[in-house]
Amino acid sequence: MKSAERTGGPSRRAVLLGAAAAGAAGLLGGAAGCSGREEEAPPRLSLATGPPGAVFREIGAALAEQLREALPETEIEVLETRASSDNLRLLARGEADVATASLDATASDTSGAKALCRLYDSYLHLVVPAESDVQKLADLDGARVSFGAEDSGTEYTARRLTELTGLDADPVLLDQADSAEALDGGRIDAMFSLTGVPTPAIAELAERRSLRAVDLYDEADLMADTHPDVYYPGTVSAKAYRGIPAARTLSVPNVLLARADLPDGVAETITGTVFNKAAALASTRPEAAQINVRTGISTGSVPMHPGAARWFREQKT
Repeated sequence: MKSAERTGGPSRRAVLLGAAAAGAAGLLGGAAGCSGREEEAPPRLSLATGPPGAVFREIGAALAEQLREALPETEIEVLETRASSDNLRLLARGEADVATASLDATASDTSGAKALCRLYDSYLHLVVPAESDVQKLADLDGARVSFGAEDSGTEYTARRLTELTGLDADPVLLDQADSAEALDGGRIDAMFSLTGVPTPAIAELAERRSLRAVDLYDEADLMADTHPDVYYPGTVSAKAYRGIPAARTLSVPNVLLARADLPDGVAETITGTVFNKAAALASTRPEAAQINVRTGISTGSVPMHPGAARWFREQKT
């Protein structure tokens, strides 16, 4: 049976907060919960994001700006990382306080981490030059393909996909920006990119040359059937990138994580800021239009941080 399909692209209608925003307003300006609980704001808070050319990095930077207003006494540091798997390790080692990660990568190890909320969905792009002979995934047997940055969500998902399908490609590990440059220069035949839509590296390359996204319709259903509640069939819309036709693929939810020992009041403040400032985030990153309370609590198998759970619970009062 085919799963319900999702669509990625800047034309997605924003589903943002209404009444819940008012409930979160009391969080801004300090680490105080809606019921008046006060906790001392930390002097420093580090946010692990992603590599150059990735949506994680831009979403993280935009969120950091909002957190600087919500926690004015706290220095907010944005960490450029290799994305999901790297971020999980940074949390586990206590070298990051908050981090973004794809939901499938969290299955590998969430020790020391709790979920604050679900954010937006990423879509697996498989991009080739428009003139490429590659028409389907199997055509990449023996080809040089970027699997994304080492320890990224892209690498995790690409390896899982190729293992499941038996694809025998020659993987190289390059971040989003370097993958686009290598594809443009003919040093690789294709690039995987698990990211929000639109992703800056692909959008910028599409302005310079003709590209095409390989259809992954059958593979998406296979992944969804094998790993339910993590992968969903979806479509990268024709409006997402200049000149790139629509392509069917798979989508993966992204979550915002925190150290398990992050004070509850701080976790509550961060969670409230995400939803209260969703419209502001969406004004610079279209993916943030997906952030909403109804889906925000759906963090899969990752346990929710008590402070985040408290925020969601109080939106129902």
